[in-house]
Amino acid sequence: MKEPTQIILGIDPGTLVMGYGLIAVSKNTISLVEMGVLKLSSKEDHSERLHLIFKKTDALIKLHRPLAVAIEAPFFGKNVQSMLKLGRAQGVAIAAAMANGLQATEYAPRKIKQSVTGRGNASKEQVWQMLQATLKFTEEDPYMDATDAVAVALCHHYQLRSPLPLIPVATKAKVKKNNSWEAFISNNPERIK
Repeated sequence: MKEPTQIILGIDPGTLVMGYGLIAVSKNTISLVEMGVLKLSSKEDHSERLHLIFKKTDALIKLHRPLAVAIEAPFFGKNVQSMLKLGRAQGVAIAAAMANGLQATEYAPRKIKQSVTGRGNASKEQVWQMLQATLKFTEEDPYMDATDAVAVALCHHYQLRSPLPLIPVATKAKVKKNNSWEAFISNNPERIK
């Protein structure tokens, strides 16, 4: 029986340029499906740009039927207005995913770079080169927004297949309490004679 191909949509939100990238995963093979950018005019009203982001994200989901949507979380900058607008763009993309019954997972830029290149402080060019080597494509991305979006999708794939479960770190108080005889007895009543 053939394992179904799973599609992951990655989005690099922006109010002037939104990058998107789709990867296909089939067993141990990962391939690039599509990548591109939605260019928005700064002369358009902000709410109209948000509407176009929603429509583009919705259209990509309806066309490719991804299993998951991954979005780059905005990094914190000094310009509050820019952060606000970027957060709205991200929220609209998340709303488009939810409207199609998908959950959107956010990843910090550092986490994405770490997953793709092994270095959280890698440059955009290093991420692009690693994606080209991993997914075997030669396309150029003059904005780097499309390749950033592909990196988000690849990061999500790596997180889904990670063999390490997320285990909360125990505090000193918890360790002491759980290592006491009282804790052992209450957790193992069948071992008391």
